[in-house]
Amino acid sequence: MKNFKFLRDEKGVSQRKVADAIGSNQQSVHKYENGVYEPDIQTLILIAEYFDTSIDFLVGRTEMRHKIEPVNEYALNPDEANVVDKFRSFSPEHQRFVSKIFDALEEIKISD
Repeated sequence: MKNFKFLRDEKGVSQRKVADAIGSNQQSVHKYENGVYEPDIQTLILIAEYFDTSIDFLVGRTEMRHKIEPVNEYALNPDEANVVDKFRSFSPEHQRFVSKIFDALEEIKISD
């Protein structure tokens, strides 16, 4: 839990306050911070949520502090998703060609 103490100190909260927020006790938080004990995955999730960060940052696997938001593959209707799938199946050269077609269509739409 490389960054646990760092995050707690940065936020200016006590071990007890973190413990209360995650449904634990101060002794457990102390043990997590000092590497005596490792929290289970549910506790890791609660700690990461409390500090609005990722588990990877919390345990030192990345220096990127922001929480990674879930991403849907497509937030598109079926027709839009079909176009994206087809576009992705094209070679880079064909993708550039299709992009130029879309640019031309956009210009036509603007001038209407």
